[in-house]
Amino acid sequence: MGRKFFVGGNWKCNGTTEEVKKIVNVLNEGQVPSSDVVEVVVSPPFVFLQLVKSSLRPGFHVAAQNCWVKKGGAFTGEISAEMLVNLGIPWVILGHSERRLILNESNEFVGDKVAYALSQGLKVIACVGETLEQREAGSTMEVVAAQTKAIAALVPERVSSWSNIVLAYEPVWAIGTGKVATPAQAQEVHFELRKWLFANTSPEIAAATRIIYGDFSLHNYLRIRKWCKLQ
Repeated sequence: MGRKFFVGGNWKCNGTTEEVKKIVNVLNEGQVPSSDVVEVVVSPPFVFLQLVKSSLRPGFHVAAQNCWVKKGGAFTGEISAEMLVNLGIPWVILGHSERRLILNESNEFVGDKVAYALSQGLKVIACVGETLEQREAGSTMEVVAAQTKAIAALVPERVSSWSNIVLAYEPVWAIGTGKVATPAQAQEVHFELRKWLFANTSPEIAAATRIIYGDFSLHNYLRIRKWCKLQ
């Protein structure tokens, strides 16, 4: 059986209540294949999770943009995996480059977060990717392999566990810069990641795990935002 297609949208720190409602309406009216063929997940800011979840069409899912590395407590500003489960949010994005670079989240810290989120029943979009300097230095695969290794070290080597992980290759130099990786560049990294999984987890996990490409186009966001204001 082939891997199910996966389409995700990270809304980052953007949007107002009215804009979010309009975007959800557009999604609800869209023509997409059935959920047997493609899995659609959107990730609004935390304050809009319940709004989106309650109004989004059946078959589309909602992801949080982050969660804490352990059970909740005295961690001001953080959101625990347990809270997301309580809200009925099935997915969470972890290891995004903005959190790795700006908030100094290490590979090991991200690996811990992924493992804990999975243990609480969440599904994880785990992000990996290199900076422009790392790509120009020829160390792309070394970087993404190290990021993936930190996750794999804490995830049971079972297809059932990895079926709850989507690896998102997001080159840092293509996020918010107007640049995008070519299809050949993305496919090259996807191929090497799958080869790494084959060698370091199992052939079954390598074959089953979904690997996607992601970047952020400011042009596309502004176009959607403008459309929302005109409606």
